[in-house]
Amino acid sequence: MSNLSDEIWIGVDVCKAQLDVAVGEGGETWSSDNDEQGIARTVARCKLLQPRLVVVESTGGLESSLVSALYLAGVPVALVNPRRVREFAKAAGLLAKTDKLDARLLVRFAQAVKPAPTHLPTQEEQLLSAMITRRRQLIDMRTAETNRLPTAHVSMRPSIEALLSWLSEQIKELDRKIDEFIQNQPDFKAKNDLLRSTPGIGPVAAAIIIADLPELGKVDRKKAAALVGVAPFNDDSGFRKGKRRVKGGRPDVRSVVFMSSVSASRFNPIIAAFYNQLLKRGKLKKVALVACMRKLLTILNAMLRDNKPWRYSSLSPNAS
Repeated sequence: MSNLSDEIWIGVDVCKAQLDVAVGEGGETWSSDNDEQGIARTVARCKLLQPRLVVVESTGGLESSLVSALYLAGVPVALVNPRRVREFAKAAGLLAKTDKLDARLLVRFAQAVKPAPTHLPTQEEQLLSAMITRRRQLIDMRTAETNRLPTAHVSMRPSIEALLSWLSEQIKELDRKIDEFIQNQPDFKAKNDLLRSTPGIGPVAAAIIIADLPELGKVDRKKAAALVGVAPFNDDSGFRKGKRRVKGGRPDVRSVVFMSSVSASRFNPIIAAFYNQLLKRGKLKKVALVACMRKLLTILNAMLRDNKPWRYSSLSPNAS
C-alpha cells in the first residue's frame, strides 16, 4: 500500500471559460479552456498522474462535462458542495481567493476530508432526472402565473389564461413521456412497480426516487436517511442536551418523501399506526412526520433490496 504522503491529490477550480488545476500542495498547476478540447487535455494529464482523487466543486452545471469525462476515463473524481469547501477554508484561515488559490484549496480539502468518489448516474437516470427537473420548472411557472391571474389587469388575463393552458398541456405531455420512459426500461419498471405498491407513493414520487436516489436498495437504512437529509444530528454540549435536527441531503427527494409521508400517515396502515403512536407519546406533528419519513425510507430501502412489494416488506422486522 502506498504512503498517504506519496499519493497525488488534484483540485480543479471550474469557471465558465476556464479550468484551473493544482496538483498537490506545491506541485504543478495549469489552466485550460472549459471546452471539449481543454477538458480532453486536462483529463489526459490527470490520467497520467494517477491521482488518489480529483476534487471539483459543484458550480451549477459548469463542471458537468469535466466530471463526466474524468469518470468515463476511470479517474477517481469527487464532486463536492462549495459550502463545505468555504467552511473548511474559514476554519483553516485561508481567506485569499483567486482561481489558482481555489484549486490549491481543493487539494488541501481533499487531503484533510478525503471525500468519497462520486458515482455518476447512468445515462438513463440522467435523462429521467432531466425530464423530472423540467416538469418541476413547468409547475413552478404555472404556479407563478396562477398567482398573477387574480391581480392582473383585465386586458392581460387572456394572455395568462392561454399560457396556463399551454403549461398544463406541456406538463400532461411530460407526465406521459416520463411514464412511457419508465415502462420501457426494465430496471426502472421493476423499481417503479415495487415503489408504487406502497400506499402513499404515487407516480411522481416513484419517478423522482428512481432518478434522484439510485442508491436506495443498495445502502443501509442510516445511509439512505442521510442521503435524503432526514438523519437526526445531535446538538449536545457538556450537560446540555439539545434538540436533534435534520439537515443536508437531496432537497427534491426530501420534498417528495415528505409529501408521501403526509399521505401515508393517513392512508398507509403501517405508517399511520406509527404516526398516531408518536402523537400519543407527545411528539410534535412535524417531528412525527420526519420520523415517518425515516420509517418509510427504511421500508422502501428494504423493498428494493429484497425485491419484494409492500405487503411483504412492510411486515418484515428488518424493515423497521
